[in-house]
Amino acid sequence: MKKKVNLYFNRWFSVSYLYMNHLRNNPDGVEFKIFGTHPDPMHMSLQGCDYAEVEPVLEGVEYVEYLVDFCRKHQIDVFIPRLKMLDIAKHVHLFDEIGTKVLVCRDTVLLESLVEKDQFYKSLAGKGIMEIPAYEIVNNADDFKAAYERLVAAGHQVCFKPNNSEGGLGFRIIDNERDRLQELFGYVTQLTSFEDAYRTLASVDTFEDLMVMELLPGHEYSIDCLSDESGRLLTAVPRRKESGRLRVLENNAELIEIANRVADTFHIPYNFNIQMKYNGDTPKLLEINPRMSGGLHVTCLSGVNFPYLAVKTALGGEVGPIAPEFGIWASHIEQPMRMLDWSK
Repeated sequence: MKKKVNLYFNRWFSVSYLYMNHLRNNPDGVEFKIFGTHPDPMHMSLQGCDYAEVEPVLEGVEYVEYLVDFCRKHQIDVFIPRLKMLDIAKHVHLFDEIGTKVLVCRDTVLLESLVEKDQFYKSLAGKGIMEIPAYEIVNNADDFKAAYERLVAAGHQVCFKPNNSEGGLGFRIIDNERDRLQELFGYVTQLTSFEDAYRTLASVDTFEDLMVMELLPGHEYSIDCLSDESGRLLTAVPRRKESGRLRVLENNAELIEIANRVADTFHIPYNFNIQMKYNGDTPKLLEINPRMSGGLHVTCLSGVNFPYLAVKTALGGEVGPIAPEFGIWASHIEQPMRMLDWSK
């Protein structure tokens, strides 16, 4: 493996600042020069970069061509994409031609189904990999009402979210016993009543697909996974969400086995994340993200340097047996810092 590596992040989350630190603090003494682009010249993701540029707002192949030109110009060895991963995967041969390794799943059919959650849920049918929640896809108010009533009749509390959203965007829980006055004086809430949701949705003829589904009231887990270039699982660490900012790295054999089944079936390379939530004793799938998760820096407290090991395996380095430390309770605090303005 090279001792000096040019590495590029495009329009990442703020936590990529922490992943850059993990890459630099690697046990092999590999030196990284880290490049980044983002439309916001003072975005936190650029603060950990050695070199950054303001990224133009482009779509489709034009955006991919911009990325390829950036990689060529700066002799990028490894590109870790977040934005437009599907477009990048569809044109990954353009990066191959200039010698840039891209940490992306090349199975574009799988990537597309992971974006549209109902497609992926359907692909799991009959495979025995994991349980999925009861759900229906709707795009008008009458179908929303019917789906809600069927789920309630089946004994479920109901929630809904956009079918192709990322993270918690658009997620709402239907609660018809809300105290609106208390909410007005309290924190912003994800709760809504059926009547409020229905009235809003009925204000238009159709809307983008919503997934109306059973609410899973148990513990939520993010399973951070590391695979080699072929998608063979190297390690998986379940991270349980507790109250507030508390997280627990838990040696949950049931979830680790699910991670193994996901890897054996879909062969997702490098870093990926499985989000699950319990209903009683049964863990059910929320979503799978074919990238580093927003909380991966917490999981790295297990002693596994997930970002660095993904890059190492992409560059042909040997990754030996991995033994995560479990039973760790973790949290985080804010820290002030002076910002760099990359527009200057």
